[in-house]
Amino acid sequence: MFNHNKRLQYTVRVSESNPGLANLMLEQFGGPQGELAAAMRYFTQALAEEDPGRKDMLLDIATEELSHLEVIGSIIAMLNRGAKGLLAETIDQQAEMYRALQGAGNDSHVTQILYGGGPALVNSAGQLWNAGYIDTIGEPTADLRSNIAAEARAKIVYERLINVTEDPGVRDALTFLMTREVAHQKSFEKALYSMDKSFPPGKLPGDPRFTDVYVNTSRGEGDTTGPWCEGKGFSKVITPTEDSLPVDGGDGHCEVGLSAEEQTAVDAFILRGKSDPTRDPVTGADLGTLQQEATR
Repeated sequence: MFNHNKRLQYTVRVSESNPGLANLMLEQFGGPQGELAAAMRYFTQALAEEDPGRKDMLLDIATEELSHLEVIGSIIAMLNRGAKGLLAETIDQQAEMYRALQGAGNDSHVTQILYGGGPALVNSAGQLWNAGYIDTIGEPTADLRSNIAAEARAKIVYERLINVTEDPGVRDALTFLMTREVAHQKSFEKALYSMDKSFPPGKLPGDPRFTDVYVNTSRGEGDTTGPWCEGKGFSKVITPTEDSLPVDGGDGHCEVGLSAEEQTAVDAFILRGKSDPTRDPVTGADLGTLQQEATR
């Protein structure tokens, strides 16, 4: 059960109308890194979570993300409020109205006309929000890592939004939202490492012949070594050569067992589509080239 408090989690103070900036803010309202996506990601994970501690954490953070959706949506609504009134009451002439909404090349006129200046569930380019943004797979060791990355991406988007506005009230609220992403990263990481087995994700172990092997497939100038390929956790670096492939010691080809009927059908298919490397017919491209040469 949810119980709404009419006061925002953080006070929103917007200095002036700015529909162009409002359009950019939609990235954190209906975008892939936005607050609705975060809330739905953690809420659906919580419903399926079996560990009581993680379930409680996920519900707490999911609900807070909804409060952040309310904050960013309120910022968008305030930035659009003046333009919304003008648009609804047609105070300006048409050309002047269009210039006011379009501003310095922004696309706010799209969301203004379609949604009347309200905080729509689209990103800053107008792409509709969709559940494909939710990348939950139902394995806590994988989902928690994905959550950590999602919070990091959201923080970066907030940094970019802070950098495109001078409005002190907007910057203040965005800084709060950005900071909460850091706190959530910390919670998810602590939850991940509180598990007895956090790596590798899932139940099945990897093939011990390959789990500690690094494959150096990009060779030449710029070849670099580091802890990502040698030292603790890595026992060997393989540089693929004609002699070292395939890595399983097989012949490197693919095969399948077919019934006699299947083999006959496949052989007939191969014969019907067999190419003749000795044939070199004249093509349409050849005729076009000959025609061009003839008209020169």
